[in-house]
Amino acid sequence: MSTPPAETLTPDALVRLVAGHCLRYPDSDLYGALPALRAALTGAPAEPARLIGAFLDHARATEPLRMCAEYTSTFDTRNRRCLYLTWWTDGDTRRRGLSLVRIKRIYRDHGLEFTGEELPDFLPVALEFAARHPEAGTELLQEHRAGLELLRLALSAADTPYTRLLEAVCATLPGPSPETRAEAKALARNGPPQELVGAGTPLEPFGPGMEPPVDLPWPTSAPAAPERTIA
Repeated sequence: MSTPPAETLTPDALVRLVAGHCLRYPDSDLYGALPALRAALTGAPAEPARLIGAFLDHARATEPLRMCAEYTSTFDTRNRRCLYLTWWTDGDTRRRGLSLVRIKRIYRDHGLEFTGEELPDFLPVALEFAARHPEAGTELLQEHRAGLELLRLALSAADTPYTRLLEAVCATLPGPSPETRAEAKALARNGPPQELVGAGTPLEPFGPGMEPPVDLPWPTSAPAAPERTIA
């Protein structure tokens, strides 16, 4: 599928695209893309651009090995900081498999197919989809708003620069972000119900995302986090 030029993307789409890139494993591709990511922010809203810009400053000032260690220690299910959206809603249950199939179907409905090792609920993949297809992508992110906000709060409590990326992403969604974990959990109770698809559909691994966006070289891999049901 062809990717729209960066200048045709909405301001919120630019935020999602750049944030999703930064939320991938910080290998050499991230460091090579730093100038392009910074340039892409010129079309983003001021506050999200400031937040992501601060993260890019941190990445530029941090040695790659230290950045990789920071990433792997930050996104850990044991600390309730997971980048897989359905982990927040379904944990390690059969329901999660059905939710993954549903997300995969949403992508297919928009002409997108994946190959590789990632799952469709990996946040950078969902953000890229939301950048390409704002209406359907926003709906998908809204369905997982509680998980996104819980992740944002957990990152904030851990005092990590990755907090800024989640703050920028949540700013692209309708309404204010909750200020406490209890308020974020309330979103899960009051939000729209998920549609379940029929059981028995085989799950296929997804690749790291869609084709690289114009002028933004895209990483090719990221480590998967182990699944764990949250309390």
